[in-house]
Amino acid sequence: MKLYDLTQPIGVSTPPWPTYEPLELKYFKRLSTERVNGQIIKTSNHIGTHLDGERHFWTAGRDMASIPLEDLYGDAVIVDLSDAVGDYDIYTSEMVEERVDVKEGDILIINTGYHKYAWDQPEADEERYFMKHPGPNYEFSEWAKKKKIKWIGVDCGSADHPMNTVCKKLRPDLAAECEEHLGASLEEVFSHPESRQFMHTKLFPEGIIHAENLGGEIDKLLNKRCKVGFFPWKGVDLESSIGRCVAFVDED
Repeated sequence: MKLYDLTQPIGVSTPPWPTYEPLELKYFKRLSTERVNGQIIKTSNHIGTHLDGERHFWTAGRDMASIPLEDLYGDAVIVDLSDAVGDYDIYTSEMVEERVDVKEGDILIINTGYHKYAWDQPEADEERYFMKHPGPNYEFSEWAKKKKIKWIGVDCGSADHPMNTVCKKLRPDLAAECEEHLGASLEEVFSHPESRQFMHTKLFPEGIIHAENLGGEIDKLLNKRCKVGFFPWKGVDLESSIGRCVAFVDED
């Protein structure tokens, strides 16, 4: 069994999700004086590789401590869409199923290719990473429910299209650029009455949560089946959590 780390490194330079607080790190003890190093960390949960929990968008949802490990580990398929999507593009369930066989109850990891724009990469581009990455259409969320997907992971800033999040209000200039690219207004593109951040609002009450900002060795597992686990803090009352995502591949 070989382990592949799908986790983005995290530090004080890691940008959080837009409007969220960044990570702060300081020493309160040093070897030179107390003969031991000790640190304090202050951060929002939505920075670096993290798991969005049900409670993030659903008041009655489970906190991190209430999610059994069995729900976070299992059979997975990692689909590579990086050759099919670019800035502002929409992906569909059909595009996924053209490349991999998604079975009922699978964990689905989506490689959009946008991890290459993450803060720790040579092509780092914070604006592009958070504001321009591809995202799904509404049908994708309905398909995920029918497939009883265990959870979803993405290698970009959000499992939702950025222009179906707060980003469209933060950057109206990019919202207009997106509309020009798609050839339709955002109201038309996301016209379903329940469109608002549907990957969060519609799927979390169904128990289908997602991990965001994946990266690491994801390019070594293109269109592959394997086991995947996400390991967040066992945090009471945590709506989401920073964590580690690992793929387990049977070398035989």
